[in-house]
Amino acid sequence: MTISSYRDLRVWQAAMQMAEEVYSLTATFPQREMYGLTSQVNRAAVSVPSNIAEGHARDSRKEFLRHISIAMGSLAELETQLELSVRLKFIEREALEPVFNLVDGVGKMLRGLQKTLKAKRAPSP
Repeated sequence: MTISSYRDLRVWQAAMQMAEEVYSLTATFPQREMYGLTSQVNRAAVSVPSNIAEGHARDSRKEFLRHISIAMGSLAELETQLELSVRLKFIEREALEPVFNLVDGVGKMLRGLQKTLKAKRAPSP
């Protein structure tokens, strides 16, 4: 399969699914958190596929790697914020398990993509 658009990337597709699930979950957060944790969680979730798309659209492998790194940071931020939402009792851990599974899957795909991109730029021995 030829990758002609970021939309063709499985990692982008998985990150979009994850962001959709996160938005569904945060809709149940307390109204008082709309401009607080809810907003932060949603922004972190959107940042992951957004950075994959932006990096893919850049002109260099170096820039793509940089945006993959940013996406990985946003993913860690999202996971931390979701954990906090459990600790604050905004949501039950069991309700987050499917999202945590998506987060894990996206993280593995991002690390794999990062490894592949780094290997392509490394000089041959």
